[in-house]
Parts: sequence; structure tokens; C-alpha cells
Amino acid sequence: MNQTNLMFLGTGSDVGKSILATAFCRIFKNRGYRVAPFKAQNMSNNSYVTIEGGEIGRAQATQAEAAGLMPSVHMNPVLLKPTGQMGSQVIVCGQVFKNMSAMEYYACKNDIKEQVIKSYQVLSDQYDCIVLEGAGACCEVNLRAHDIVNFEMALAVKAPVIIVADIDRGGVFAQIIGTMSLISKQEQDLVAGFIVNKFRGNPDLFQNGIEFIEQKTHKPVLGLVPCYKDIHIDMEDSMSLDLSKPQKKRAAIQIAVIRLAHISNFTDLQALEIEPEISVHWLIAPENLFNYDTIIIPGSKNVIDDLKKIRNMGWVEALNKYHNQARGFIVGLCGGYQMLGREIYDTSGVEGPPEKAFGINLLDIHTQMDTIKAVKRSKGIDCLFQTSVQGYEIHMGKTVAGNNVTPFIDSGHHTDGAISSSGIVFGCYLHGLFDSGTFRSKFIKHLAKMNHIQIDHTREHQDYWHIKENAYERLADHFSQYTKIDEILTIARHH
Repeated sequence: MNQTNLMFLGTGSDVGKSILATAFCRIFKNRGYRVAPFKAQNMSNNSYVTIEGGEIGRAQATQAEAAGLMPSVHMNPVLLKPTGQMGSQVIVCGQVFKNMSAMEYYACKNDIKEQVIKSYQVLSDQYDCIVLEGAGACCEVNLRAHDIVNFEMALAVKAPVIIVADIDRGGVFAQIIGTMSLISKQEQDLVAGFIVNKFRGNPDLFQNGIEFIEQKTHKPVLGLVPCYKDIHIDMEDSMSLDLSKPQKKRAAIQIAVIRLAHISNFTDLQALEIEPEISVHWLIAPENLFNYDTIIIPGSKNVIDDLKKIRNMGWVEALNKYHNQARGFIVGLCGGYQMLGREIYDTSGVEGPPEKAFGINLLDIHTQMDTIKAVKRSKGIDCLFQTSVQGYEIHMGKTVAGNNVTPFIDSGHHTDGAISSSGIVFGCYLHGLFDSGTFRSKFIKHLAKMNHIQIDHTREHQDYWHIKENAYERLADHFSQYTKIDEILTIARHH
């Protein structure tokens, strides 16, 4: 087959580019293509460890899974992990480059772009189809000179572009026609058409809208895709966390997760969120904690700053009271695990000015921030339920356990995490802990027993990766049904 490219660009952030790229990775795979995803530059604190032991954005890992591949650093050669208001940790080909301000990063554009093209070429040499994704809005005129991920990438590899718009947020005509008016003639020529995403209602009532868009732009609308509610795909951007979404009122088990300001790897909780027995509530303030059967502190890109914020909001006192009542587990994941300890030392200024911070003091551990990031895949046996767990670690700190805790995960070669002497507080660095169906099942049953909750103990809990595989098929079916799939495949083949 000749090289096939297809690029999804957006009229804005969170319009559905990542989901479309995921769907089309599976669609191309099902059509017999050797397909791989590619996003030149991503900005996210929700990352994943690749087969090479490097770090990429979670969306490209999800797209790789949909394509039937192990994720590679070349699928997302540049990852920006915001560390504060003005800067980001820059990851190049999976490895930490340095912390940089936006202006410092822009000054390196030529060198960065050179690596981006090299990574694209690596994939192009291995696969006959590349599904590319842009970032944010593709027509930000103030950022165009620094672009390496939107039209700059499309032009570099001559990829046909489908522009994705979100009708659910309103203003879809302005989104599409405004975008076309702000891009150059050369960029307009790459645009093959549009997909109107997240539609609600009767599609017949939008037919005149489609005709209007096509008349104004002289480009086809290639899909009017309805919203869906029952297909669960890992999110990447924390802006997708909808704190106002209705909870499962009848769920037997109520879990609270602290909504940290610098939250990272929040997808650790998605395996719990899909369970019918569980309702997950993202809490900003520590209100009515005794209504919840367990409390989870997720990962953070700026642990000490988030620790200070939750201390000021009363979380430390509230968590200690919750612990004293032995209401349920208190769980810390990665940065949340560090927060549960006695102290965190950042003498090298890894996350900001050098300082020491007192932790929540529910685990007898101490953490020293380190300039060398630990990035690795990991597996072992958990010491609470004796189940097999696996996932990956991404963290900047080294944690030392005291005498009043026992290890949480034992790999046979090393241990990770800690369990308090009371047995109700535990934490670890392992991302993907709840993906194990066996661990998740025993966790749920233990919570039910602790709190005298009636659940169906005979129901099986699948490994999350099996659930995701089913979701990719259903996602591909959904987008195949509501887009002009044969026309899109022809565009990709004959660009």
C-alpha cells in the first residue's frame, strides 16, 4: 500500500480530536491497514510509559491501543507537562529535556521540529497509515509562528485535514467558517472537509446547516456525529472532568476523589468509575466526608503546592478525622501517596523554590524530590489482597518507609508503596492499580464488608484493558455509522 495519512485538527480544545483519532485508528486497523497514531506536540499532565520506557501523552497511548500497538515515544515526540502558570517540563522522545518558559521553548522550535519530523519518519517507515492529531484550535493566529503540531505538521507531511467542530458548545457555524477565514490559502487547500461532533437531536433539522457550511466553505461536511454516553474511552485533558455531571444515585459504594489543582493521571480512577456498584465524586472541599466509603488522593504535577492548597482548605484535619472513625480506606496514588506521608523535601527545587513540607501524616514515609525522573513499567503482588497488579511509574521523588508501615506491592525484586499499621491507609507509585479486575473486585468487596453494604458478590470484574478493547470496537462502529467513512478513506489514500 502507498503511504496513507489523515489529520484531525480542531476549531478549539476538547472538540473531540483525540476521540476521532482513536476511532479512526481502530477503523483503519479493521480495514487491514498497519496504522499508527501521531501527535507532534501534546500538553498534558496525564501521561503514559511506552515500550521504550519513555513518557507520552495518554491520548496517544489510547490511540495506539486502538490501533493494536504498544505505545512508542515516536507517537508523541514532544510532551509538555505544565508545572505552574508560566512554564512546563519539556519531554522530548520520552525523556525529560528541561523545564522551560513558553518563550524559551519557542526559541528551540527548529531543533524541536527536527526531532518531530524524525519521529514521524520512524513511524512512516514502519506503518502504511498514520493518523495525525493537532492540538487546541488550529487557527490561533498569535501562535501560528510557533506552530509545530497543527497546520505546520500537515504541510510538512502533506496530510489531508479534517477539521472537527463541537456543535454542543454552540456557535458551530462561526467555529468552522471563522477557522477557514483565518488560515492561509495553502492551509485551506489541505482541508478535505469537516466533521460536526457531539450533535444532539434530530439530524434532519441540521440539514440546512450542513448546506450552509458547504456553500460558504466549498468543502464537504463528512459527518454529523451524535453524542454518546455508553462508550468509555480514557480522557486525557483534566478539563474533561465534569464536576457537575450527575452521579449514579443508586450506586452502593460512594468514593470521593480530591480534585487537586495540578491533578495528573486522573485516568487511574476510570476503571472504578465504570463499575455499577460505584459512584465517584470529585471533591474540591472536604464536605460530608463521612458520606463516602473511601477517599482517594490522585497524582499531582506539583505535589507540594497541591499539598499546601488542600491543607488550607481543611483537608488534612478532615482526613485525620475520617481515619480515626475507620470509615473506609484512604488511598494515595503517586503524588497522593507522597502527600500521605510525614514530610516531603524538595531541597533541589524540583517543583519550585527549595523547601520542606509537612504531609498529611497518615503513613510513616518520607519523600525526597529528585531531579531524575523515575519512568518505568512495573508489576507485582499487592500485599493487601494478594492479587497480581501491573502498570507504570512516573514520578520525581524517592520515598523511604519508616517502621510503622509495610510494603504495599512486592515485585520480587523491589517493593513499592506502603500500608499503615491500621491497614486502612495505603498508597503507591503504580499507575493502573485499579485496572486489574481481580484487585478491583477484592477492593470493592472489602469496602462493602467494611461498611455493611449489600452488593452482588457473584458479579465478575473484568480487567480494564479487556473493557477498553470492547470500547474501541464500539467507538469505531459509532463513527463509521455517522461519518462518510468510504469518502474519508478515499481522501486519506489519494492525498
